[in-house]
Amino acid sequence: MSYLISRRFFLSASAATLATGAVADAPDGSLRPRLRGKGFAKKAVAQPEVIVADAKLGGQVCFAVADAKTGLRLEAMNPQTGTPPASTAKAITALYALDVLGGDHRFETQVVATGTVSDGVVAGDLVLLGGGDPSLDTNGLATLAANVKAAGIREVRGDLVIYDGGLVNVSTIDPDQPAHVGYSPAVSGIALNYNRVHFEWKRSGGKYAVTMDARSDKYRPAVAVAQMRIADRSAPVYTYAESKGRDDWTVAKAALGSGGARWLPVRKPGLYAGDVFRTMLRSQGIVVPAAKVTGMRPSGQVVARLFSDDLRVLLKDMLKYSTNLTAEMVGLAATVKRGVTPVTLRDSAAAMNDWAQQVLGVQGIALVDHSGLSEDSRVTADGMVGALVKVYANNELRPLLKEIPLRDAKGRPIKSGPISVHAKTGTLNFVSGLAGYMTAHDGTVMAFSIYAADEPRRAKLTKAQRERPEGARWYNGRAKNMQQDLIERWGALYGS
Repeated sequence: MSYLISRRFFLSASAATLATGAVADAPDGSLRPRLRGKGFAKKAVAQPEVIVADAKLGGQVCFAVADAKTGLRLEAMNPQTGTPPASTAKAITALYALDVLGGDHRFETQVVATGTVSDGVVAGDLVLLGGGDPSLDTNGLATLAANVKAAGIREVRGDLVIYDGGLVNVSTIDPDQPAHVGYSPAVSGIALNYNRVHFEWKRSGGKYAVTMDARSDKYRPAVAVAQMRIADRSAPVYTYAESKGRDDWTVAKAALGSGGARWLPVRKPGLYAGDVFRTMLRSQGIVVPAAKVTGMRPSGQVVARLFSDDLRVLLKDMLKYSTNLTAEMVGLAATVKRGVTPVTLRDSAAAMNDWAQQVLGVQGIALVDHSGLSEDSRVTADGMVGALVKVYANNELRPLLKEIPLRDAKGRPIKSGPISVHAKTGTLNFVSGLAGYMTAHDGTVMAFSIYAADEPRRAKLTKAQRERPEGARWYNGRAKNMQQDLIERWGALYGS
């Protein structure tokens, strides 16, 4: 373990938090010790090695904090040790996308008619052309269908075709995750509802009614591409298989109780979008056959188009809700824009790592995806802080980060506290990260990152245990406490 501290006090800011939200269990006293003579408060602040030891997390703890304006490192522990960044990696992805695509970039989904269009009749195919929009939802497809009708289309003599070839196609973001977790869906050039399907079950008279749909706040279209069968067993809770171009799921009857719902991942996003778009077209009186998917971009007449919100809005939501699919799709889009044709997520992440070294001038960023979901990614505390310092002056990232309140001894958010934190959290099983900016009571801004990882303990988990392993909640809570203690230390020591 290495530990470094600057003996000079500089204006700086640093922020960080867990993927699950705000940091908890602050000390019983005030965030900043009361002054009892010259230098007393700073002498009374707990040393970082004591804070880390008291957390009793096991494994490795790494952190770095620097003056956000000058980059001067104020403290560090194991700053060059690479650890899994979890979702704090999304901060790097956000910077990558902003630099390459631009904050005003909007993703465009088009509907294209091939062949001739005469008197409202499309002689060829009607193509839903995916444009890499991670935020496309059922409402959006309903709007596109209405716009197709408004363009005068009333009949399609060819096929309904879905183009998904604009980005890499993978069936899951991280193959090491359980098959049923909604945060590791498929990735392709088209997405719908973050590539999740809504599974709901209700019990009546000893039997269950099951639905699989692509619901939104306005619509609940049933889907055929994902089907669920109840199996008379107690475990495993879910099984998945690909069958005849369809996502086939089973669920254990013993796990259902009286009723409930959850989002399951979609493995065939092109067919899923086609399923729903076909329903929406039918509601407009336009009848088309079941969708076909192509990776070859068709050409033809654009009859409808839909734009996403601008990239800044998408990234703000991504950082707030930690949406893995958004991170992967915007990261892939940036890589393609740079003229690279990745075959895998790892290829695209490698291009982003190179960008971080060339443009941000930082070492220690070694990601294998854009979301941080894979445990194989590595980031050093110093590398993350270096990136945060590099972009501080342009104020692009900080407004997109979520504000994380510190908490009192009872876990309640401290309103109008002396320290404010804007950061990205990151949580995997027995891995916790926090990276961003903190502002001390006197206005000093610091860039910081804190990583804790008990990888030996994580390595013992089976794939089935990864959704809610025993002890993970305890670890996460202890890591939050440690993060807040370190932030309080830095506010007291460097914020005056």
